[in-house]
Amino acid sequence: MTNHDVMQQTDEFILGTYKRFPVALESGENATLKDFDGKTYIDFASGIGVCSLGCGNESWLSAITAQAKKLPHVSNLFYTEPAATAAKMLVERTGMQGVFFSNSGAEANEGAIKLARKYSFDKYGAGRNQIITLNHSFHGRTITTLAATGQDVFHNYFFPFTEGFVYAEPNDTASIKSACMSGTVCAVLMELIQGEGGVLPLDQAFVQEVAEFCQSRDILLLIDEVQTGVGRTGSLFCFQQYGITPDVVTFAKGIAAGLPFGGVLAAKSCASTLSAGTHATTFGGNPICAAGAVAVLSQLTPDFLAEVAQKGAYIRETIAGWNLPVVTSVRGLGLMIGVGVSCSHREAVGKLVESGLLALTAGADTIRLMPPLTITKAEIDAGLEILKQILSAY
Repeated sequence: MTNHDVMQQTDEFILGTYKRFPVALESGENATLKDFDGKTYIDFASGIGVCSLGCGNESWLSAITAQAKKLPHVSNLFYTEPAATAAKMLVERTGMQGVFFSNSGAEANEGAIKLARKYSFDKYGAGRNQIITLNHSFHGRTITTLAATGQDVFHNYFFPFTEGFVYAEPNDTASIKSACMSGTVCAVLMELIQGEGGVLPLDQAFVQEVAEFCQSRDILLLIDEVQTGVGRTGSLFCFQQYGITPDVVTFAKGIAAGLPFGGVLAAKSCASTLSAGTHATTFGGNPICAAGAVAVLSQLTPDFLAEVAQKGAYIRETIAGWNLPVVTSVRGLGLMIGVGVSCSHREAVGKLVESGLLALTAGADTIRLMPPLTITKAEIDAGLEILKQILSAY
């Protein structure tokens, strides 16, 4: 097939919920992808942070292939080794108590919301069920996670939305405390770097103050690490750089390097809340996906994570060093990078893709860069050359 064939067939038979770039990708090797017409692209998007190990990672391929030959799925009514191993690795490396496996980030956040409300119901009875989230946040596309998302643009069409969410200002502890005055709040849910909102890192002091406040009021602290987790920011989870111990951490995207997998990590404070029958999923903990997660976690060694941090610093420093008038800011942690621009970020990303660099948008004015964690120096430099060329034209 050609690019045209794939695009035509897609537009005819798949619902038009995405405004796709005119590129049909066929194959790839690490962070270099190829379309059906043979054109190559440097991947600074990694499937929106999903392809953490790039394309063709041998350890990952071996793990999922071996598991597919043995046992593809049995449901959570039985025990499987890959899920047990993935759970052990996550718990031991985070200091949490246990994990529930899901299929996606939105589903993980749904699970966290249910956990928080049941925790409060079990201890305090009905009525203490509100959850504070932050303006500019994004937590998913289900009815409930859209309601949790602190952006008005998402609060349309699908009425009625799930009730029980209150929005506070990021980096404003007083705003959090004010929202808790009613005594009906059971949890605070926040991203440490607001990804879709514009790659906006929260201030460490604010996060620590909120963590202390929540602990003092028995309000659960839920950290959404769907985008920031699994090595993306240069540590296994971003909260480990913020010096806090959350009650709940959600994750997905890069955990299985391209397979649908996610989860909810719970601390000792609330690990027993979701008892048998209170939450479930058919595909969560799928053995093939779990084997992929084990392969990913096995490669995220301290040295590997240090390299992620170094690569991210190199990219940010290089872009800042260009001193281009169109670049208003460069921010982020590890390989989660936001480049603020004064031009149309959507137009700029379109030009980047046309020139052979896959990138993303975020917020109102940000080009978002999320390469595979395994990206090489040569691939980084090739991608940066394209980025410089396009931005220099503004």
